[in-house]
Amino acid sequence: MNFLRFFFALALLVVFAATNTVAQVAGIRGKVTDPSGAVMPKADVRLRDANGREQRTTTNETGSFEIRVARPGNYTLVVQSKGFTPYALEAIEINTMLTFDVQMAIATQAEKVDIQDEVQGVTTDPLDNAGAITLKGEDLKSFSDDPDTLADELQALAGPGAGPNGGQIYIDGFTGGKMPPKSSIREIRINRNPYSAEFDRIGFGRIEILTKPGSDAFRGDLFFNFSDESLNSRNPFATNKPPYQSRMYGGRISGPINKKSSFGLDIEGRNVDENAVVNATILNTELIPTPFQQAVVTPQTRYSVSPRLDYALSDKHTLVLRYAYSPMNSDNQGVGQFALPSRAYNTRDRDHSIQLTETAVLSARSVNEFRFMFNRSTMIQDGDNTLAAINVLDAFNGGGAQMGLADQRSTRFEFNNSISHIWGRHTFKFGGRVRGGSLDDISPNNFGGTYSFAGGLAPALDSSNQVISGAALVQITSLERYRRTLYFQSLGYTPAQIRALGGGASQLTINGGNPAASVSQWDAGLFGTWDWRASSRLTLSAGLRWEDQTNISNHNNLAPRFGLAYALDGRNGKATKTVLRIGSGIFYDRVGEALTLNALRFNGVNQVNYIVPNPDFFPNTPSVNDLAPYANVLTIRQLASDMKAGYLVQSSAGIERQLPKSTTMAVNYIFSRGVNLLRSRNINTPYADGTRPYGNVGNIFLFESTGFSRQHQIMTNFNTRFSRYVSLFGFYLLNYARSDTDGYGSSPADPYNLATEWGPSRMDTRHRFVLGGSLNAKWGISLNPFMMVSSGAPFNIVTGRDTNGDSQFLDRPAFATDPAAPGVIHTSFGNFLTTPGPNDIIIPRNYGRGPGQFSLNMRLGKTWSFGGDSERAQAGPGEMPMGPPPGGGPGGPGGGGPGGGGMRMGGGGMRGGGPGGPGGPMGMFGGGNSRKKYNLTLSIQARNLLNTVNLSAPNGNLSSPLFGISTSTAGGFGPGGGFSEGPNRRIELSLRFSF
Repeated sequence: MNFLRFFFALALLVVFAATNTVAQVAGIRGKVTDPSGAVMPKADVRLRDANGREQRTTTNETGSFEIRVARPGNYTLVVQSKGFTPYALEAIEINTMLTFDVQMAIATQAEKVDIQDEVQGVTTDPLDNAGAITLKGEDLKSFSDDPDTLADELQALAGPGAGPNGGQIYIDGFTGGKMPPKSSIREIRINRNPYSAEFDRIGFGRIEILTKPGSDAFRGDLFFNFSDESLNSRNPFATNKPPYQSRMYGGRISGPINKKSSFGLDIEGRNVDENAVVNATILNTELIPTPFQQAVVTPQTRYSVSPRLDYALSDKHTLVLRYAYSPMNSDNQGVGQFALPSRAYNTRDRDHSIQLTETAVLSARSVNEFRFMFNRSTMIQDGDNTLAAINVLDAFNGGGAQMGLADQRSTRFEFNNSISHIWGRHTFKFGGRVRGGSLDDISPNNFGGTYSFAGGLAPALDSSNQVISGAALVQITSLERYRRTLYFQSLGYTPAQIRALGGGASQLTINGGNPAASVSQWDAGLFGTWDWRASSRLTLSAGLRWEDQTNISNHNNLAPRFGLAYALDGRNGKATKTVLRIGSGIFYDRVGEALTLNALRFNGVNQVNYIVPNPDFFPNTPSVNDLAPYANVLTIRQLASDMKAGYLVQSSAGIERQLPKSTTMAVNYIFSRGVNLLRSRNINTPYADGTRPYGNVGNIFLFESTGFSRQHQIMTNFNTRFSRYVSLFGFYLLNYARSDTDGYGSSPADPYNLATEWGPSRMDTRHRFVLGGSLNAKWGISLNPFMMVSSGAPFNIVTGRDTNGDSQFLDRPAFATDPAAPGVIHTSFGNFLTTPGPNDIIIPRNYGRGPGQFSLNMRLGKTWSFGGDSERAQAGPGEMPMGPPPGGGPGGPGGGGPGGGGMRMGGGGMRGGGPGGPGGPMGMFGGGNSRKKYNLTLSIQARNLLNTVNLSAPNGNLSSPLFGISTSTAGGFGPGGGFSEGPNRRIELSLRFSF
């Protein structure tokens, strides 16, 4: 409570100080609106004196501007914006601070062509950092129409700067929602205003998705996408081209309800007969290792329905209400790579979401926005757990799925309120967010048990399976251990005899007890931001964020943020072409409820988890009651009593430059330091003498926040508009990342020596290059390329054995100093000792390096336009069709202003808020879309056009028969970078009708 008082006292102090800094100087201020009265952000405003010297600014998110002059006199005011006739007023006498509002008129077509060649240059505005990526209009065509694939593509585009948990996606200002259909997306922003205290997660990697509001006239589109195996290439790991078909269909319609309201409705369906490719090594009936490759159809059926209402409650208040329902059915999940078809399970998902946004214009300089979201989701999974699973490590996974009938129900709430205020050269924003929810989970997972077979040392056998007398022990694979087990069991050997000959299971895990568990969690955050335009060349930004959550003892997390942007040129009214931008901030990461749920479930009472090393039961499985007397095999999971929220300290410095040919470039150096990162550790691992620190009570896996990371990046972004027909964007990233953990699922090789865990992070992809664009040719033809190149990602190399007794097969080998020594394994990654001594040097975590990646996507489209001019096209200057203001009604999240006319997008909310409604029907590039009423577009999209085989990381288990071999293509590598389970190259045909 003391902190809250301090926080708000500080906010009031800052506001009071700002009021006293506004001197009574000469100048002009005002607001720019379109013919309907809607405010116009980003309008270009210039004030020219009698000697031709010019001062220049742009209107902010409320359409306001202010220019101060050094001396009284007569001035000329010029206002320009794309799609509007330039406004000019001469001989304005300025000897005090004047207030002068400007209403623009819509330009004729010729005027629009003239104005649209002007491209906004670099500025010191924190919302306009040139390192950000903004995707809208034609840019979006390069990406997948599938929302799930689109989410993966955006995460890849955000890059490794997004931190260990990836970039956070905001949909209309809300977190944790389902991806909307691409047809309903108006704009996507990545890495925008990275040090804003309004957001909890790091800005380099933040993804903001803004959906389309209702429109002022009836508009809509219908689409159908189709692909099947006859169009696609074969997966290189499949022996044949299995049946495959993808059908996507849907549409969107929007329009006015009355003068105060409009609506939008999105409907989409997806039926995909996806494939999973099994690429394993099994034993045939004669117990001979045999490659096993099989393609399994994994059908998925998905639908989504999302209506939206935009309603103007009054001239000052707007309301946006959106509902979304998304059911999904997925069959034969869990199959692929090492997992055999017997491991399949089915999933049924249902998701309901309601979002409400109310925006209130409190005054010409103040906007308040309230947001509320309710989400209810259900996931039911069904898989066979009557048979024990068999995991022959990195060879094959067989037996039952061990899923049982699982039922997870999640309920989540989010409240968010913010108020923005502009006072002279100062912009303030204060607000807070409260999120809460509950998770009810029924999970009989692994109630049937799982046997694991690992490699290790064993007697050498001859071709007749007889022990070679006098021979040293040899390293055998996990598959060889499994083979010896089956072979000697068939001869009637006892478990002890089988184990002496190198057979026997390495581990049995089995769960039992109450499958139900529930958890609830709340978190809250307060923030305050301040942007001060100290001069036409200098902008300072500062912010403070406070966060807290339940289920951990660490409270009152403070996250200060700071930013500075300084124009190195632009003196004497000249245009700014070079901006220096620096920033720094602390970003906390909340501890998710999944960890608390795990600790509640496996506390040794609600549900028991037994891990039995070297069991002699195989192939029979004991019940949990049979194992209850053995306390030393019980495993419990705990949340550390001193658990802290992890955080990143991120700082950057960069140069932004406006180049010729409407090109902007930004070069940024980014340094990130992670503290209190999560890991899991068995704190009751036996010491070398066999004793345990907490006694003979079995394993105690502790979720703790003891990890660290360091990351250095140099990112070069560029964005160019060569002409009205060609646009390109891209970036190159040089990246170095090291850490001692890869998340809460990461366990150390040695629980008592965490220093050996320091090594390359899984984010340590050294080079990444992305290039995308849009080319609009004559006759309605458009081309959208997207290319991504990446160097190899690191992967871990392990022995595949548990020699320290922590129940994890994650022990790492040591470097072999003598390649000829007994037991040395020779690989392309080096020579390793799988049984290192006390003086041997253990290899670092993630020592291996996988293959690089290359992918080129291409979309080719042709549009036929017909019918008369659309209603908006017929409207002349100063004349608008009936309905809400152009751009269709109220602004989006963040207190955005209404949309603009012509090609201009609606203005963003005040400092960090979302944008307003969309602009008019003109396209973004290449002179815009047709002005006809009806458009029919036929397109073909190739994902991984050149059919490049992008391999996944090689197998890193030295005890696997497949060590050093990639067993699948690399899935999830940005836009179309290969599909780990399906076709290597996909061709999709699309037909879209819009009106």
